[in-house]
Amino acid sequence: MTIPVWKKGLGLQKINEVMICKEGRWPRKYLASFKNAYENAPYLRDHLNFIEKIFSSEFKKLIDMNLTILRHLMEHLRINTRIMLLSELGIDATGSRLLIEICRKLKADSFLSQSPAKRYIDADMFKDAGIRLRLFNLPHPIYPELWGDFIPNLSAFDLVLNCGPKAPDVLISKYKEC
Repeated sequence: MTIPVWKKGLGLQKINEVMICKEGRWPRKYLASFKNAYENAPYLRDHLNFIEKIFSSEFKKLIDMNLTILRHLMEHLRINTRIMLLSELGIDATGSRLLIEICRKLKADSFLSQSPAKRYIDADMFKDAGIRLRLFNLPHPIYPELWGDFIPNLSAFDLVLNCGPKAPDVLISKYKEC
């Protein structure tokens, strides 16, 4: 789902400044679509209040909505790690230079990225900076879904709504080798 945001006349915005467009009926439509798609999911009821909150008018900035969703999913997938925002790092760069500066700021000697991102990353810049570029292919966990054959890459919500408290185990069992 794409959340409508205000863009016209604002030029290039920093991601933490992007405001959600509240005009129209999209929140009600999105909520109805979500409920319709997952009405038979075994764990929808466990997350319904949260999902309704997401499509309420509570959020003004897209980053606040995204962080709220991310934290909810992290909690239910038992992912206990610190979220760090780029705006907290005080780095002004783009592309591969941005990634390298993030590594330097965090004192990281390696950068881990999915293989398809390779075409956007300048490997030589990483080598010259003394930062190891590690690329990987992410295996997709297979779990029971509502409709017929398994469809990969739907969303973390799909996993959580279909597997509930077993969702972290699905991820762990699939990624032990990663």
